[in-house]
Amino acid sequence: MIEVQGWDKLWALKSHLEIPLEHVRDVRPGKDDRARGIHAPGTYFPGIIAAGTFHQIGKHVFWDVHDPERAIAIDLHDERYTSLIVEVEDPGLTISEIKAAVASLKA
Repeated sequence: MIEVQGWDKLWALKSHLEIPLEHVRDVRPGKDDRARGIHAPGTYFPGIIAAGTFHQIGKHVFWDVHDPERAIAIDLHDERYTSLIVEVEDPGLTISEIKAAVASLKA
C-alpha cells in the first residue's frame, strides 16, 4: 500500500495505490531514475517535484518524489504501472523490508 501524503495527493491526482506483493518484481534505489516521457495526469517541475503518471515508450510509471536521494523504485509485473518511484524516509530500510516480504511469499 502506497499512501500519497499532503499536497502530493493534488499534484499526483492520487491518494493511494494498492499493489499485491506478488506483483513486485524488484525494488531498488530510485535516485538515478529520471522522470521522462509525457506526464499526464500529474505535475513535473525539474528539481522540485515529480508526481503522477508518466507515459514512456511502452511503460507507465507512477512518481511521487521531491528528494531523489530518498527515492526507491518498485518494479512491477501484471499491473497498470511498470514501476512506482516514490520517496520514503529511509530508502535502505524500506528496500530491505519490501525484499523480505516478497521473499517470504516465495518461501
